[in-house]
Amino acid sequence: MTTAWASEIEARASEAKSFLAEKLAQVTGVCVTSSFQAEDVVVLHMVRETLPDVPVLFLETGYHFPETLAYRDRMATEWGLNLINVLPAQAVAEQESQFGILHQTAPDRCCGMRKVEPLFRSLAGYRVWITGLRRQQSKSRANLQPDETFTLPDGHVLQKLSPLADWTTREVWLYAEAQGIPLLPLYDMGYTSIGCAPCTSLPFDADDPRSGRWSGRKLECGIHIQGS
Repeated sequence: MTTAWASEIEARASEAKSFLAEKLAQVTGVCVTSSFQAEDVVVLHMVRETLPDVPVLFLETGYHFPETLAYRDRMATEWGLNLINVLPAQAVAEQESQFGILHQTAPDRCCGMRKVEPLFRSLAGYRVWITGLRRQQSKSRANLQPDETFTLPDGHVLQKLSPLADWTTREVWLYAEAQGIPLLPLYDMGYTSIGCAPCTSLPFDADDPRSGRWSGRKLECGIHIQGS
């Protein structure tokens, strides 16, 4: 990393950490959601400077890459994370027996059952939700703000913080390099956005890191869409 980039990343990180420290001062009921992708691990690294035992919610869909689960377990052990594996109401076998292979026939419904409902149920116990979302990730996130409110279907309102909202992919990776943070090995295989294995492929558009998700049929799983 060049001296100029090191200074830039240090300044950007200082800004994000100050934002978090200000927003988290004298508040309770804070959690972080993490898919253990690069930005999620970076934001978790920052949050833990203020809240070392912050609950880390991981959506255990039953369809993850083995590499994702191994990396999750590695980071949970090395960082001593307060990891909470959020589970769907049904195991994969039960869902497939009752409804068929929904990730092939009805991906929105599959995401709803294995991601959206379990997460919203879990978030009901918190007041502040911290994410690693960035505007550059997708056109559906172009208007993302660092500090927003999010209303769950039951009416519960959370403060949703995304301190890396205006960060670039390069800045995320340089921060990880500067801090000696190992990243998910699937990136070395060419993946740029990583979710459930059946719905994740290598990107087909070099300018769209999420083009390998859901075979281009949709952009979001639904967890970042306001409940109604």
